[in-house]
Amino acid sequence: MAAELHVELVAADRSVWSGEATLVIARTTSGDIGVMPGHQPLLGVLESGPVTIRTSEGETVIAAVHGGFISFADDKLSLLAEIVELADEIDAQRAERALERAKSESDAAAERRADVRLRAVAVH
Repeated sequence: MAAELHVELVAADRSVWSGEATLVIARTTSGDIGVMPGHQPLLGVLESGPVTIRTSEGETVIAAVHGGFISFADDKLSLLAEIVELADEIDAQRAERALERAKSESDAAAERRADVRLRAVAVH
């Protein structure tokens, strides 16, 4: 069993993060999943939610992910999402305003996106 896995976190418009990790936690349609080196191959659908990456250097990378796919084989993990924002790129005050606006407009999709962004910042 390898001590690390290679992770590619990609949005529709850019490569967001790439590197070696010891653990990745993501939300799928089947529930939260943790992937470590040596994990069984998998292919799943990502739900909107925070993704946590524990790097080989002991750092933690948090991202807000909105939809997409996760695949893992041969210690290579790919997270391909429609929208990805690293927690340190998110303006928490702006996300809070977006959440309030979405609630007042009864826009469930926008409310979910804003909530995920705020959860990513809170974990970070």
